[in-house]
Amino acid sequence: MVPVSTPDRAGLVSCAFVPMRLLSGRSTSAPRTAAQQVRRALAAVAGGRFAALPFPLVFWDGSVLPAAAGPADAPAIHVEREALGQLLHEPNQLGLTRAFVTGQLRFDGELREALALRNRFGGASLSPRELAAVGALALHLAGVDALRPPRVPDCELRPRGHRHSLRRDRDAVRHHYDVSNAFYRRLLGPTLVYSCAYFEDPDDPLDAAQERKLERICRKLRLEPGERLLDIGCGWGSLVRHAAEHHGVRAVGITVSERQAELARERVRDAGLADRVEIRVADYREVADGPYDKIASVGMYEHVGRAQLGAYAGQIAALLRPGGLALNHGISSLASSPAGAKSLIQRYVFPDGELQPVADVVAALQRAGLETRDVESMREHYALTLWRWLDNLEAHREAIVAEVGIERLRVWQLYMTGSALAFEDGDITIYQVIVARDGAAHGLPLSRGDLAADARAVAPGDGRA
Repeated sequence: MVPVSTPDRAGLVSCAFVPMRLLSGRSTSAPRTAAQQVRRALAAVAGGRFAALPFPLVFWDGSVLPAAAGPADAPAIHVEREALGQLLHEPNQLGLTRAFVTGQLRFDGELREALALRNRFGGASLSPRELAAVGALALHLAGVDALRPPRVPDCELRPRGHRHSLRRDRDAVRHHYDVSNAFYRRLLGPTLVYSCAYFEDPDDPLDAAQERKLERICRKLRLEPGERLLDIGCGWGSLVRHAAEHHGVRAVGITVSERQAELARERVRDAGLADRVEIRVADYREVADGPYDKIASVGMYEHVGRAQLGAYAGQIAALLRPGGLALNHGISSLASSPAGAKSLIQRYVFPDGELQPVADVVAALQRAGLETRDVESMREHYALTLWRWLDNLEAHREAIVAEVGIERLRVWQLYMTGSALAFEDGDITIYQVIVARDGAAHGLPLSRGDLAADARAVAPGDGRA
């Protein structure tokens, strides 16, 4: 369990504008219901400036604070006493996340609907200090010790050490990917591809769309039999297996997750490709056996960080032969601001992960001597992929809870639902960028339409190159 700092009484008063007399002893004129307690706290702290959430709030005693915005049938949010404590001690996204993950905040209906309403109508116009004050006053009025620190979920991580050092990056990546291979099989399906699929139709089955994405990557890279392919951040080995089976390459896949590597090697052996595919536990900075003819990095650069982006691009260039091609497939920021240290993403999902504008990625690759040849946006494809993964979570809910616990399930529900909406809204996006080293010898076609050709030409599992 990650410890949290406990504010002393004086510190709480100064940061949250809570009058000392309201925190010393039990109020003799406390309102009768929790809704009245919260309403009184809001009035004391924010007066008439408070813009209520677009949902009714249902409190632990059954009392309701009606919505002031949004549709009449908006789903309700159920609030336990402990949720107010979370917001008092962390009056930000981290406090809300902890309350949701521990079950202290619950939504009626689908989480997708609730988050979409939150994005559309906005929320309380309170600063973090004012939000803390509301929590403190409401807890006081309810007769609860406002200074007692609330429980922090076990699945929260606060990385230690120098940011983006080899050790800290390993710890951050393993926090996410070493959850359980059984969990990821249920979440991702049999392809075990943890990046966006490529859909021709919104109703395409997920597995077919993932196979199509793997084939498009291979065709964009113009893979030829006998070439050496490096897959940076190979996950469970799906791309290197596909490339070796269908395109006859010799492939090396690297990951810093021991559990991923273990299952990837098993899948390579089961496919009869152990003589052509090697899986290593290594960071991209530790690869020194170039040159490679082609390099793929799919869903990995997000872990690199802005400060290391130049070194990442330089390593790709150093490992690529003259005339070789590389593909970087990664999420980029559009309208979103960087995730703060106390966000859902940083504490529960991808610690130290950073999204960069695609222009910065392209510029870093260019500075490393790599010529940009093609950039493709796949934003809509990732939203569709995330909704499919959420369907898988729900379909296997009982088994997933038994495997990793209800709190980790809630983390994935919250992060994937929020991410799907962010892709749909154009807040974040994803690009595939093709680059060539010493571009004159790259061998790419004249027509962009021929770049990926027809990914349906190789059906899943047909074994043709």
